[in-house]
Amino acid sequence: MSSLRKWATPLALIAAALVLWMQVPIEEIRPETLGGESLRSIVTLAFWALAVVVVALLFSDRKTADADVVEVEGPAFTRYLFSNTRAGLFWLPIRLFLGFSWIDASLHKLTGTGWLDGGAALKGYWTNAVSIPEQGRPPISFEWYRDFINFLLNGGHETWFAPLIAFGELAVGVGLVLGLLTGMAAFFGALMNMSFLLAGSASTNPVLFTFAIGLILAWRVAGYYGLDRYLLPMLGTPWRTKATVATRPATA
Repeated sequence: MSSLRKWATPLALIAAALVLWMQVPIEEIRPETLGGESLRSIVTLAFWALAVVVVALLFSDRKTADADVVEVEGPAFTRYLFSNTRAGLFWLPIRLFLGFSWIDASLHKLTGTGWLDGGAALKGYWTNAVSIPEQGRPPISFEWYRDFINFLLNGGHETWFAPLIAFGELAVGVGLVLGLLTGMAAFFGALMNMSFLLAGSASTNPVLFTFAIGLILAWRVAGYYGLDRYLLPMLGTPWRTKATVATRPATA
């Protein structure tokens, strides 16, 4: 067993234990009860640090000579949906729906006020998201995300973050409509959907996020009826070509 895998397993178990500690249904032993929100923030940070380290260790260990590879074959339906180029016709309307949804959202920001002229609209959105009402539940459920938004607010980062969101939505939309690096475009779209959901904004984000996950899983074929049909083979084809069988000429 390589040293990388030797460290990955215990670190992954520690990360799992930290999650269990934060989510255990016994309030008395949770981090926020024992040490307040500061302890919970430390535990959360420790979990994410361990998660990143474990992924890095496993990725760097993938090509070692003694690395075990276990292929688990999925159902025929999922293999077709995520690996067969003909399934690109199934993903095409989903891709277009998501793409035009992102383009429409970006155009409202690019042509409106408060996004490209200082980020006042985004600042107001963040301010409402981090507010904690006297009654009822706050928009943000996770303290670490509230701390992140407060960090952005206190630093005045809305001035560059607002244009980033506006042009990012446009880039995601154009990529999905054209079938250009579909999996990557869907990933960044899902990332924005998740950010909006964490900030307490549901709207259409659950639907868009669900469809984006499907496109991410089908990245090899979702853009087949688009530019990915030509771009992905140039970058490194994910499709298997049919083998050419040479026939030997008949001899007398």
